[in-house]
Amino acid sequence: MRGRKKRRMGSILLLGVVIAGAAWGAWKLLPNFFYEDPEWVGKHKPIFVQGQWSGYTAVGSGDSLKLPLPLVKEQINDYAYGDPDGETAILTTANQILVMTIGSETAVLNGADHVLESAVEEENEILYVPVEALKHMYGIQIEEVGAEEGVMVFKAGDTFRTASAVDGGIFSSPKLRSGMTTKAPITAKLEDGTELRVWKEEDGWLYAQTNEGYSGYIRKDEVKLSEERSLPAVKEVRTAASQEWADKKINLAWEAVYEQRPNPDVIEEMQGVNVVSPTWFALKDSEGNVVSKADSAYVGRAHNRGKQVWGLFSNDFDANLTREMLSDYETRARAIRQVLDYAKEYKLDGINLDFENVYTEDKEPFVEFVREFTVGARAAGLTVSIDVTPKSNSEMWSVFLDRRALGETVDFMIVMAYDEHWASSPNAGSVASLPWVEKSVTRILEEDDVPASKLVLGIPLYTRVWTEAEEEGKMKVSSAAVGMESSQRLAAESGAEKEFLEDIGQNYIQYEEEGALKRIWLEDSDSLERRIELAKRYDLAGVGSWARSFASAKAWEVLRTIGEK
Repeated sequence: MRGRKKRRMGSILLLGVVIAGAAWGAWKLLPNFFYEDPEWVGKHKPIFVQGQWSGYTAVGSGDSLKLPLPLVKEQINDYAYGDPDGETAILTTANQILVMTIGSETAVLNGADHVLESAVEEENEILYVPVEALKHMYGIQIEEVGAEEGVMVFKAGDTFRTASAVDGGIFSSPKLRSGMTTKAPITAKLEDGTELRVWKEEDGWLYAQTNEGYSGYIRKDEVKLSEERSLPAVKEVRTAASQEWADKKINLAWEAVYEQRPNPDVIEEMQGVNVVSPTWFALKDSEGNVVSKADSAYVGRAHNRGKQVWGLFSNDFDANLTREMLSDYETRARAIRQVLDYAKEYKLDGINLDFENVYTEDKEPFVEFVREFTVGARAAGLTVSIDVTPKSNSEMWSVFLDRRALGETVDFMIVMAYDEHWASSPNAGSVASLPWVEKSVTRILEEDDVPASKLVLGIPLYTRVWTEAEEEGKMKVSSAAVGMESSQRLAAESGAEKEFLEDIGQNYIQYEEEGALKRIWLEDSDSLERRIELAKRYDLAGVGSWARSFASAKAWEVLRTIGEK
């Protein structure tokens, strides 16, 4: 009896396992029948971009519809932003800047009045921008649809396919799901023929959205695909500078201008140079005023010799003045206006921006300033270039530079590939060893996507005479900057034998003087030739040399070869 009971119990248990296994297998085959409400349900005027809920809502409707500025910046254009005053919204493109203030239907477009159908408004400390302004600047299109009065935003260049849902019967009615599996919750059950926009396809699933805003994944066999639609892309505008320099290389020389203005006769020294950049303009105060040292005679002589003049505008390396100037649209505009007025007065061809020693926290405001400056300068027919240091961890001299954004903005970027070993460096070394220079170039090209056609190689025409002397039992290192002729004279007078360092790309000498060791990594025709070769190898836009007063006559002969094939 006990044996029969055990066998009966065993059979029951086995049957239970089989039934459970079959149920589990059947469950695995069944789809998920549960529904999941989208986050935007219950919100008024939710905004959808490329078929997805943006996390933002709009205000107004029709001609007075407005989108939140943070959404515009995050998902439509990186270069739309609000001024720190909390009352001004600014939209920029490569050639336009639109400035709008709360409550005013009169905006400013490239310096001229521009009438809007409705004004910027503020709600919960967020600025809402009129859709008409976004259409004008960024080419977006808008649809207001659905029970929740949803707002569909289509960006310039967007591509999608129209489609309709196909009802396959009670057990295969079309559904949108939250993931690419039938086990994902349902976000919307569709009727036969429900119109859809299909935004992407992956592994037999389509990501689609209804006209009411419901979106999710649907199996491809539950959809009848129709035509592909594309919104017009924003036309890429070739700037005057890119066209002018398309078939020739820049050979720029900076002119360091101090208290005494250089004699215009120095123009004659720079044979082969096609751009001169005198350090003429500097930020004067926190109100955005600018001081000038410009010289009409210098410009006239340069133009008569076929050279362009790109006046250099610096922040005087003053981080505090720079922060105050950047912090308000009016002070930025004042600085820009004064520089452009000087450029017109002195008939300049371009402006070279040289901002250094800037707080890292001012990284974004600096990009905004450069965009505002560039739009104004291009409208005035000027070329805009900007100087950047090689990438490093230095907060005030390198990290504050958003090279990617700046490269998208200006006509040319000049990488100041020198001061590898700077004036107060604790160790003696080359001002710009060739491997270090090459790395400085490639990092910007590869990490920041600055095109070679925009990047100019900055070349030093100076070197440093390093002195190593023992003082109180410790080795003290000091240096003095000298030009090319001075370093050659020191080399000749010392009687030291030159040694060419292949790994550095420079001639090197060392000698003793008054018990101290003197070391010089020479800048000469040999080092310049290798820098020119590097610029040609990467097909850079050209070279820029710091500075005219350090050059030897031989330097100009070598530098002019940048334009040779």
